[in-house]
Amino acid sequence: MSKIEVNAIEPQCGTNLTVGASGDTITFPSGTTVVNNGSQTGFGRTGTVDWDTTAKTASFTAVSGNGYFVNTTSGAVTMTLPATPSAGDIVAVRDYAGTFATNNLTIARNGSNLDGNAGDRVVSTTNQNFTMVYVDGTQGWIATGSGSDTIGLIPSYVTATGGTVLTNGDYKTHVFTGPGTLCVSSAGNPLGSTTVEYMVVAGGGGGSFGGGGAGGFRQNYPSPTTAGLPVTVQGYPITVGGGGAGRPSNANGNNSIFSSITSNGGGTGGGSSTNNGPGVAGGSGGGGGHGPGTPANAQPGGAGNTPPTSPAQGFAGGTGFQTGCYFGGGGGGGATIAGTDGFGGPGPISNTGGNGGTGNYWPDDTFGPTAPSYGTPGPVGSTRYFAGGGGGAYYYNTCAGQAGAGGGGRSGIVGGGCDGAVAGTTNTGGGGGGGNGTGKAGGSGIVLIRYKYK
Repeated sequence: MSKIEVNAIEPQCGTNLTVGASGDTITFPSGTTVVNNGSQTGFGRTGTVDWDTTAKTASFTAVSGNGYFVNTTSGAVTMTLPATPSAGDIVAVRDYAGTFATNNLTIARNGSNLDGNAGDRVVSTTNQNFTMVYVDGTQGWIATGSGSDTIGLIPSYVTATGGTVLTNGDYKTHVFTGPGTLCVSSAGNPLGSTTVEYMVVAGGGGGSFGGGGAGGFRQNYPSPTTAGLPVTVQGYPITVGGGGAGRPSNANGNNSIFSSITSNGGGTGGGSSTNNGPGVAGGSGGGGGHGPGTPANAQPGGAGNTPPTSPAQGFAGGTGFQTGCYFGGGGGGGATIAGTDGFGGPGPISNTGGNGGTGNYWPDDTFGPTAPSYGTPGPVGSTRYFAGGGGGAYYYNTCAGQAGAGGGGRSGIVGGGCDGAVAGTTNTGGGGGGGNGTGKAGGSGIVLIRYKYK
């Protein structure tokens, strides 16, 4: 190995000096100090910067390769990072006067991520000294050094428009009673909010002789703001399903959709022109009709939670029965329990239609103090219920089944002094009431989206 000892190497011509050839490895012995008094190419940065010894007292834009003493004695300062950085770009910071806790330094990301987060940072701890290196488009600038663990994100929150917006405390709720779009203009960050809570209720099934099943009910309330459904900056189309037609048309309710969440329409009640027939499957199943069936003179309710979701979006309808001239239709399934069976036959109970299954709820305070009265009162106070099943019909005497809490229609009768069939309540997803003559339509659905906004 040859050895050359000189104090300086200068180019023979011009100002450029090349050391080695392309592909060569140039080794600096341990303890060597490389002093950069100008510009160099080919070496890359070694974790050092050139310090600007004039302290910054006002907001400024950093230049890669420089270190800055920042003096916040007279007020807060914002350091904007370089635009369109390249891998290996480096910026360093030092608290000049030990005043970052009194007047913060804000690091503005200028379009690049900071430690993988799309949010600016605030330095609020005294005597911090750290370096920021640009790595790539995913992580962006990564802070290293003694003060890097004290650099906090500035809280940023989900911001959106669309639907009817209700405010309560630090939360907003967007209510969609028909089709629309949730337009997210800010996805927030982990120190503020990045996710939403939702309630998506589909349209209820129409009543026939059996009560209509409630529309599917899906929600993630309550959930911490970091464990809900993540959102990004985009428009989210909202579908609010209409209720299904009642007998004689006998239709299921329609689906409601938000993002990846689909709630399926409730199943229609069993029984058409002859009242024979099983209930139909859906978000919650329709109640069974009456007449010849298996077992004899019984018609099963439709299955709930169809197609399946976890947790279940609804439950099955009740079975309808017939004994001679006595008929009782099954109640439609609800969001929390199945519809009850009808009873068809003389005896101590005589015949009656089955009750609709109970719906599910959101607490009143999620709507805010000035909210319109969405939903229906339920068995638990300070709550509003949705997605109750419709009651089943009966024929001959006594009363028909009642609707499940949450907007299901009352059921129909022939004779006696009981109420006739009633449709499911609008924007509850309640199943329509069954009737011996004409069943009623299910109620339309609703979509609620809630998030922390400050």
